[in-house]
Amino acid sequence: MSKRPTITDLAHASGVSVATIDRVLNGRLPVREETQRRVYEAATSIGYHAAGLIAQRMRKELPVHRLGFLLLRPRDVFYRAFANELEKAIAQASGFRGTAAIEFADTLAPEEILERLRRLAASCHAVALVSPDHPIVTAAVAELKQRGIPVFSLLSDFATGIREGYVGIDNLKVGRTAAWMISKCARRPGKVVLFVGSHRFHGHELREIGFRAFFRERAPDFTLIETIVNDESREITQEVVAGLLRQHEDLVGCYVAGGGIEGAISALRQARPDPLPVLVCNEITVDTRAALADNLAGMVIATPLAPLCRELVGLMAHAIEEGAANAPGQTFLPFDIFLPENI
Repeated sequence: MSKRPTITDLAHASGVSVATIDRVLNGRLPVREETQRRVYEAATSIGYHAAGLIAQRMRKELPVHRLGFLLLRPRDVFYRAFANELEKAIAQASGFRGTAAIEFADTLAPEEILERLRRLAASCHAVALVSPDHPIVTAAVAELKQRGIPVFSLLSDFATGIREGYVGIDNLKVGRTAAWMISKCARRPGKVVLFVGSHRFHGHELREIGFRAFFRERAPDFTLIETIVNDESREITQEVVAGLLRQHEDLVGCYVAGGGIEGAISALRQARPDPLPVLVCNEITVDTRAALADNLAGMVIATPLAPLCRELVGLMAHAIEEGAANAPGQTFLPFDIFLPENI
């Protein structure tokens, strides 16, 4: 039977004195974070029985940050998954102890966004939110910046030059990728329709720019129908797609750049046109995964939520601890692509 590791064994494995080990275990006198971590890693590697206690001591001494998040549509599968990943990222953060305050806006109305943003800022050290780009939101972000509360834009940028940073995917590339897919998979050139949630979503605007630019440059034989604003509504999207299928026998492509994709999927299931227009959408959910499996959708472009949340939480903690950045930045994460053959 192997001998149980002792304090002396731990001191030897971590390269510090027994007295230092005692201070780490009992919280006596300050011990450098680097030394505590080295002791913890050594304790884990040799199976020292108090490794968990050392981890607790280390975490107890970390700063405490309360982070606020404003997402959209509380019943939306994507945003519920987003909230779960945010909580995981905060729980797993190594440099601080954090708590999350997560709210959901029911509408895209700037007044509701503003009210919830201010409520979060009243109790949080930093805030991140999904929001349309609107002057009253920009003014609120400027006010919070003056108060020393950093604000981050998520998924779609806003208040550029004022907010602390943008964290999301490169929406211009997303739009071009969607257009590339339609141009390559459509059986023939024809009409293509694009849905955006709102013209004030900077991210949707960039997707539209990339989408249209690709067809203009690389596939000019296709005809783009006027962009449709669906308010990210399933009902609006379903009604419009159903009408377009009746009106245009040469509809060969459809890209839903934001929410409401469930409506497009329902319209295609009911109409079953032959050939089906190439459907491209964003975010992998039960509905979009099923659409891929049934070959109703050709591509889903998805936000990598877990790495995005880890990156965001780290940036928020850094802004709290180090102060505002001299130059507000952008953090782009590579997006995921799901096809019928890789789900």
